[in-house]
Amino acid sequence: MGKLLTGAVAVALTVGALVLAYAVDVPTGTVLGIAAGLLSLLWLLVLLTVPWNLYFKAHAVLAEIAVSREKGLTVPEKRDAEAARIARIMLRTAIGGHVLTALLALGITLVTGEEAGYWFAGFFLASTVLRPSGAWFGQLRERLGVLLREARFPRDDVVTLLGQVEDVVRGQKLLEAKAEEQYRTLAELRRTVDALNASVYTRADEADRKIDALAREFESAINRLTSNEEIITGLKAFLRLLRSDEPGTRPPATG
Repeated sequence: MGKLLTGAVAVALTVGALVLAYAVDVPTGTVLGIAAGLLSLLWLLVLLTVPWNLYFKAHAVLAEIAVSREKGLTVPEKRDAEAARIARIMLRTAIGGHVLTALLALGITLVTGEEAGYWFAGFFLASTVLRPSGAWFGQLRERLGVLLREARFPRDDVVTLLGQVEDVVRGQKLLEAKAEEQYRTLAELRRTVDALNASVYTRADEADRKIDALAREFESAINRLTSNEEIITGLKAFLRLLRSDEPGTRPPATG
């Protein structure tokens, strides 16, 4: 976003300078030369930032992949190939942009006869070397900073962290297996309790039927005893008579 804003400001300044030069009646050749110079500088700014930044970023990715593999992390091989391919494309784009721009400036100089074009062409060719040199020193400074930080405060051991995560995952799976086993045991207990309840209900119904049968039989016996009450009274009288006829129970004879 900041680079886009800078480009927009540069274009606006270029247009403003052209309008101002035209307003004060500056010669057309001078106006066109100024415009060409400003546009060349703007194009050089783009050429020095976009492709070169992507090129060095791809090399930074390759360096990080190497560090990760030193730590024992698994990085697919296709990541190296992809980063290297991007680096090659950006390098060719950057160098080609510098060379083509220098040739274009040289061609314009030969057509117009303006000697300043030689300076622009040489500057574009020189920037092909200056930009990588500056970026190389910048990467050296950043690498030294990383080494210093690692010497003072070593990186977190990612391998150990991954091992801990794997232990947590295994523990989670073990807990899930135990929970599933407990669910099965609980379901078996519920089935056993349901079977016991059904058995208790069955036995209770059977006991109720037996009690009802005994009650009916007892009631029938009572009814029979009630209907044979006269027979029972006669049997009792007969038994009393038998007792009175036993020896020793007869009353003594008088005179």
